[in-house]
Amino acid sequence: MTHADPCNSSHGHHEQHADGQAEILDLDAEVLAEHTATIAGWLPVQEPPGQIVDLGCGTGAGTFTLLDRFPEARITAVDVSAPHLQRLLEKACARGVEGRVRTVQADLDGTDWPDLGTPDLVWASASMHHVARPDRVLRRVHDLLAPGGLFAVVELSGFPRFLPEDVPEDRPGLEDRCHEASDRLHAERVPHRGADWGPKLAEAGFAVEGERTVAVNVTGSGSKAVGAYALAGLRRLRHSVAGALSAEDLAALDRLLDVAGPHSILRRDDLAVRTERTAWAARRTS
Repeated sequence: MTHADPCNSSHGHHEQHADGQAEILDLDAEVLAEHTATIAGWLPVQEPPGQIVDLGCGTGAGTFTLLDRFPEARITAVDVSAPHLQRLLEKACARGVEGRVRTVQADLDGTDWPDLGTPDLVWASASMHHVARPDRVLRRVHDLLAPGGLFAVVELSGFPRFLPEDVPEDRPGLEDRCHEASDRLHAERVPHRGADWGPKLAEAGFAVEGERTVAVNVTGSGSKAVGAYALAGLRRLRHSVAGALSAEDLAALDRLLDVAGPHSILRRDDLAVRTERTAWAARRTS
């Protein structure tokens, strides 16, 4: 059987670039790279892992951080999105590390998981809150890990904020109101977002060895990536909360998102990326 060379394949390329979520994931990886590396460096590994699984890998923010942190490791990157996995492979090829990466398309809520080997480390960043039955997934990860292996769960405390509280001048507090509307929607659709994973990990049989919260405050002065991240993020936020905003708030938000207009968010020099990341490190002890 002949296998296609991932570095010479264009499959999924156009679908990937049409995917707004992938754009946000790529910008998130770029802007928050230092914070992701800080968490990876904090992990209490007993010895460098040889096999790693990145659950809900997206376009590879955690995958490439872990490849840098553990240069001898091989990683199985798992995601439900074929375009995201294709983008991850393109990045791996560009970095010359495609030989260390295997991609697997799978739904974590599926009845049967594909063979993911027996990893020494499983990483799940901003993915666990998306699963419908996290308790079942946690038990599956416990059984998947090699004895003594480590499970790292990383979560954002909500989508980042980008604007000062008094912006825009005619509708101060606009971003807070957008987030309040978004939080109400997420409480119904993604009830596990913001969960305390420590007790859940313990119930699944893990020994929780550490928890760490990292504050994120990346100033955007002169940063095209922060501006692009803010634009993409607020566009996505608008899409989800438009029906819950007042006409005045929606008009003010649209002025910020009009890249050709005088109030464009890309013209501002007071943007920042503000949020928190919390990580839990849990070990399989038996």
